[in-house]
Amino acid sequence: MLVSEINTLTEEISSLVEKYGAGRQSLLPILQEIQIRYGHISDVAQQEIARLLDIHPVEVYGVTTFYSFLNTTKRAKYNIRLCKTISCDLTNKDGIARALERELGIKFGEISSDEKYSLAYVSCLGMCDQGPAMLINNQVYSKLTPRKVVEILDQIKGR
Repeated sequence: MLVSEINTLTEEISSLVEKYGAGRQSLLPILQEIQIRYGHISDVAQQEIARLLDIHPVEVYGVTTFYSFLNTTKRAKYNIRLCKTISCDLTNKDGIARALERELGIKFGEISSDEKYSLAYVSCLGMCDQGPAMLINNQVYSKLTPRKVVEILDQIKGR
């Protein structure tokens, strides 16, 4: 990171601390906003957040890595998360997973070479009555079938 980028990041985090407060309870909202702005929470951002909240960097890292919706590394343009609960298992989650892998040419846990798509499992999307379900960035898709997955991906790809 360049010095000017670090200074900008520090200013943004400082404004978030002003917005949410300098207490430990502000950590998660600040992390979420940095995630939205940058797509991930860099090591530099974690250090600055820890410094400005006067907490240990390990605490920031622990929270950042605990939540599956927070990322410490840059993610793809389209982050696809498939629910892996028992209710989604019972409604053909494995068929959905195979369709996603086949259509995108990547496995779960991977990012496509053009950095457009990533696949990951998530513990729960809260859509147990409408499974299987997946999340693409902030859009939820439910009652999926392999065919519906292909249609959704076609729309994203602009086919």
